[in-house]
Amino acid sequence: MSEEGGFGLTLAEKFFGLILLIVGALASYYTFTSITDLGNYIWIFGFLSIFVLALGLFLITAKTE
Repeated sequence: MSEEGGFGLTLAEKFFGLILLIVGALASYYTFTSITDLGNYIWIFGFLSIFVLALGLFLITAKTE
């Protein structure tokens, strides 16, 4: 079996990372612009949106072997 990752797998990983990066950025924007509506729960949504953003950034920068 081949030890190298296929081109399709690398492309899919980068594409999925880009999608997560966009979703995380939009979630962060909408979370932090609606602070008054979220009230005490802003830290939950803020953490989740930043987590998705960081996961997307990690997938884009990770090297597939």
